[in-house]
Amino acid sequence: MNPVSVLITIAAYFVILFLVSYIAGRKADNEGFFVGNRKSRWYVVAFAMIGSSISGVTYVSVPGMVAASGFGYLQMVLGFVAGQFLIAFVLIPLFYKMNLVSIYEYLENRFGASSYKTGAWFFFISKMLGAAVRLFLVCLTLQLLVFDPLGLPFVLNVILTVALVWLYTFQGGVKSIIWTDTLKTFCLVVSVVLCIVYIASDLNLSFGSMVTTIADSKLSRMFYFDNPNEKQYFFKQFFAGIFTMIAMTGLDQDMMQRNLSCKNFKDSQKNIITSGISQFFVIALFLMLGVLLYTFAAREGIDITKLKSDELFPTIAVGGYLPAFVGVLFIIGLISSAYSAAGSALTALTTSFTVDVLGIKNKAEKDVMKLRKRVHIGMAFLMGVVIFVFEMLNNTSVIDAVYVLASYTYGPILGMFAFGIFVKKPIRDRFVPLVAVLAPALCFVLDKNSEAWFGGYQFSYELLILNALFVFVGMCMLINRKHKRLNINTRFP
Repeated sequence: MNPVSVLITIAAYFVILFLVSYIAGRKADNEGFFVGNRKSRWYVVAFAMIGSSISGVTYVSVPGMVAASGFGYLQMVLGFVAGQFLIAFVLIPLFYKMNLVSIYEYLENRFGASSYKTGAWFFFISKMLGAAVRLFLVCLTLQLLVFDPLGLPFVLNVILTVALVWLYTFQGGVKSIIWTDTLKTFCLVVSVVLCIVYIASDLNLSFGSMVTTIADSKLSRMFYFDNPNEKQYFFKQFFAGIFTMIAMTGLDQDMMQRNLSCKNFKDSQKNIITSGISQFFVIALFLMLGVLLYTFAAREGIDITKLKSDELFPTIAVGGYLPAFVGVLFIIGLISSAYSAAGSALTALTTSFTVDVLGIKNKAEKDVMKLRKRVHIGMAFLMGVVIFVFEMLNNTSVIDAVYVLASYTYGPILGMFAFGIFVKKPIRDRFVPLVAVLAPALCFVLDKNSEAWFGGYQFSYELLILNALFVFVGMCMLINRKHKRLNINTRFP
C-alpha cells in the first residue's frame, strides 16, 4: 500500500468514528463523561469490552509471538477468564455498593488520604506508560507506512496521532467510548477473520485443511508443563493471568469506567463474564493468524530472521504479497484497536487525575467541567511526550514491555485492595506510600538476580503477584493495634 491509500483508509475510519462519538456524546455532562450516566446496556458494554481489551499491541504482536511461544499465550488468557469471574463476583458488587466514580475512592474510605493518593498515582503512572507503549507501536507502523515515505518527522506523527485521540474523546468521555469501542470491536473481529480467510485462500487451504495445518504445526503448542523454571510454565502463566486481569481490569480505572456505566451490578457482572469468555476466542484467532502468517512467509521465501516478531503481520499485509484489500483490513484493524484503546486510556487518566488527585468535592458542575477539560488537554500532551521518549529509547518489544510494566506498577494497587478486602483492621495510613515504593524496588532486585539465587528460576509475569504480596505483608506491619477492628457496617461495605 502506498502512503495515500493508508491515509485515505485512516480518514474514512475517522469520519465514521467522529460521527459515532458525536452522536453518543453530544449531550454528555460530567456524569456522562465519567460513568456514562450509569445507563449503558450490559450487552453493548460486553461487546465493546472485547475490543477494549485488545490494543494495537495485541493486534500486531500476538500473531508474531507464535514463533517463540506457540499458543502458550492462551495459558495466560485462561487465567484472564478466571480473573474476570473474580472481578464480577468480588469487586463489582463492592464498587456499585459504594457508588464510586473513581474506584480509588475505595482506598480513601478504607484507609485514608495517603493510601487513596498512592493508589491514584500508581494508576496514573501505570496507565500513562501502558497507553503510551501501545500508541507508540501504532506510531511506528504509521511512520513506516506514511510518514517516512512522505519525508515527515516522527514528532509530527505523534502530535497528529494524539490530537486525533483527544478530539474524539474530549466531549463525551465514557459515554462516547462505549460506542466507539463497539465500532472498534466490530472492525477488529471482521478484519482478523477476513485476513485469515484471504491468507488461507492464497495458501489453497479449505477450512478443514486450514484447521489441520494449524493443529499439526509445531507453532500451535498450547500447554507447557515441562520445566517450572521456564517462563512459559503453565502455572506461572495461568496464575499470572488471573492476577494480571484483576489488576489491569478490576483495579484499573480505564476498564472499570465501562463496567461501572451499566445500570446495576448484576448487568455489569453479565458484561464482564460474557466479554471475558469471548476474549479467549478472539485471542485464539490472532494466534491462528500467526501460524498462517509464518506458513505464508515460508512459502514466499520471506527471511523472518531479518524481521522483528512485531513486523511480521504488517510486512505481509501491506507488502504487496496479498490483495490490496488485505492491507486495508490490516490498517482498519490496527487503527480501530489502537486509537480506541488510547482514547479510553485518556478518558480514564482525565477522570482519575480530576477526581483523585485534584479533587472535585464541593465544586460546582461548571467548575468541574472547566477543570476536567484542562486536565484532558494536559493528559494528551503528556501522553505525546512519553511516546516521543519511547521512540528515543528505541524499544520495540512492546507486548512484553506492557506486562513487565504492569508487574511493577499494578502490584502495589493489587496488594492494597487485597489487604482492604480481606483484613478488616485499620492501618497507619501515612506510611503506605513507603511500602508501595519499596515493594517494586525489592521485586526488581529479585528479578535481576533470580537465576543466580534460585537455581536458574526465571520470573515471568508472576512478578505481579510477588509485588502485591510484598505490599500486603508491608501493610500487615502497618496495622494500628491501638485502634479496634473496623466497624464493617460503617467503614467497609
